[in-house]
Amino acid sequence: MKSPLQRAHAFCERFGLRTPILLAPMAGASAPSLSIAVANAGGLGACGALLMKPDEISAWANEVRAGTNGPFQINLWIPDPPPSRDKEHEARVANFLSSWGPPVPEHAGDAVPPNFSEQCKALLAAAPPIVSSVMGLYPPEFVRELKQRGIRWFANVSTLAEARAAEEAGADVIVAQGMEAGGHRGCFDAAAAEVSQVGLFALLPAIVDAVKVPVVATGGIADARGVAAALVLGASAAQIGTAFLVCPEAKIHPAWADALLAAAPEDTVVSRVFSGRAGRSLATNYVRAAKAASAPTPAPYPVQRGLTAGMRAEAQKAGDLQRMQAWAGQSAGLSRAEPAAEVVRRLWSGAQELL
Repeated sequence: MKSPLQRAHAFCERFGLRTPILLAPMAGASAPSLSIAVANAGGLGACGALLMKPDEISAWANEVRAGTNGPFQINLWIPDPPPSRDKEHEARVANFLSSWGPPVPEHAGDAVPPNFSEQCKALLAAAPPIVSSVMGLYPPEFVRELKQRGIRWFANVSTLAEARAAEEAGADVIVAQGMEAGGHRGCFDAAAAEVSQVGLFALLPAIVDAVKVPVVATGGIADARGVAAALVLGASAAQIGTAFLVCPEAKIHPAWADALLAAAPEDTVVSRVFSGRAGRSLATNYVRAAKAASAPTPAPYPVQRGLTAGMRAEAQKAGDLQRMQAWAGQSAGLSRAEPAAEVVRRLWSGAQELL
């Protein structure tokens, strides 16, 4: 049995890191500058490529490589089956949203993410050292391509059953995501996302005991205490999202960053009101109103994302936090507004002292 520090050092050596601190891939909040800063500090950079077309994936990888020799991961969502559409219900949602933003265009709900197959080809062309998955598992033929090219696969999971399935499918690393995490959780079954919410302290040791590959802990980790606790529970590294969002290199709206710094754990809530997929955000005025019994239930993913696009864009432009898609993990208030390199240094040096 390796000690927590021995396990972390072995993980770093295997994946070319100097510190076992991973940036979480966050779609829509993956500024290359943030990954460059994290990678240069010895951690792992990350891109959430869900909304990116192939040329955007290539451009992101090229920009990061120009700024760092450090490793990074590129993450894709595994697509859901096509949603069941209900035009009458979508019209009710659109009418509700019109009181929170501009009128919703007639075909807003038809918007879909970029083509997944083309994104996979772009990942292979970009040849990152690591790719990661969320919301399911990569197809076997794509996994074979990864392994032939020496690209490692990190599979994000939210349950013990998902972890076992990921290991069997060939994942090199399991990323155990607790329900404390901000944004969308990596649930394979979208319908069960609110029901099967497992906290990281329960999920992590169960997965560590069940699989033979290294396990990364994520969800609700924002300081050195969280990193140390994750390693004691069997993780080989910690993946962090919200705590990096407040760094200047993340380039998110100041209103969002300021709210994260002031947030208590109970100030976040899981809902489907932005995208149709369950995600944890700050409990803003819009979120509370959209979750109320009198409001229409959100349309399925990605229809709801399309319907809310106008409101989200207007809120971002106006700096209106109350209508903004302000994703937030439960430990947001532990974050510090400091350069990303300092976050990496502080978290790892503090964790080593504790261990």
